[in-house]
Amino acid sequence: MNAARLHLLLHVFLSAGVLVRAFDPFTVTSSLFGISAALGRTIYDYFRHKGCDPESIVFNATGLQLDLQTKLFRQHIASRVILKAVTGFMSNDNPKKPLVLSLHGPSGTGKSFVSQLIADNIYKEGMDSSFVHVFTSELHFPHSSHLDTYKLQQWIKGNVTNCGRSMFIFDEMDKMQPGLIDSIKPYLDYHENLDGVSYRKAIFIFLSNAGREGIIQTALDFWKAGQDREELELKDLETVLSVSVFNNKNSYFSSLIDKNPVDFFIPFLPLEYRHVIECALAEMKARGVPPDRNVAEQVARDVVYDLKTESVFSVKGCKTISSKVDYYT
Repeated sequence: MNAARLHLLLHVFLSAGVLVRAFDPFTVTSSLFGISAALGRTIYDYFRHKGCDPESIVFNATGLQLDLQTKLFRQHIASRVILKAVTGFMSNDNPKKPLVLSLHGPSGTGKSFVSQLIADNIYKEGMDSSFVHVFTSELHFPHSSHLDTYKLQQWIKGNVTNCGRSMFIFDEMDKMQPGLIDSIKPYLDYHENLDGVSYRKAIFIFLSNAGREGIIQTALDFWKAGQDREELELKDLETVLSVSVFNNKNSYFSSLIDKNPVDFFIPFLPLEYRHVIECALAEMKARGVPPDRNVAEQVARDVVYDLKTESVFSVKGCKTISSKVDYYT
């Protein structure tokens, strides 16, 4: 690490006042001791990681393809789009802009899980990598009156300065304050650099339930018509997402739509009874327990199904499967 980069790191810390180690970006240190401790941790991490060295970041396209095929249940549209988008981006040594993915759909359908699969196949340490940063709206950004204390821009700048191949995952985007969304827009667009820092190799992933109603209704219409859900294509859901998300004035996309920085809007389909059984069997296998079909069916019967969809789709997808497998095994 050269002196200029260390100077920038110190400047970012002092201007933000809250910069600490990854996954705890917004802890306010009110005392001199607290500030010194946080600064010490930051400098320690900086020296320890020394940027994104080749051993820390090795993209495994084959591994991502296999994981999407075998671990992400019944999300053929998302699997196909994500594989092409991430593979193309990571294969480009000089991208023109960051990769920005926006994942939409009901709870428990795999949005957070697929983010983990992407990280696992890019970073040696997966989600535990110091280059992967997860933000949850209600945890990290709960109060609109405190927006000036979050210093999100400085945090992103500091991490990308350390490693251009950083990944930022924003959960509950539909609950995020518009002011915070505005603050990250410059990093998502076509810029050679901003204040001497290039963000073109970074990945931003937005997770949201926005558009869930339209996605569920489209899937239900296919089911009622006797069509296989595998026949659903991205084009069948693009209009639905446009109507339910883009035209919603309260949607976070009202702050992003003006320059269209999002590369792919990716729908996640609701899960049926048979899919919940698959989730339960996979959970048992992952635990090293022989998969038991009877137990999986018990778990699936115990899941709540949405009456608005004629009880076809699970309300929470596969989100509660782990605890229910605990109960029945």
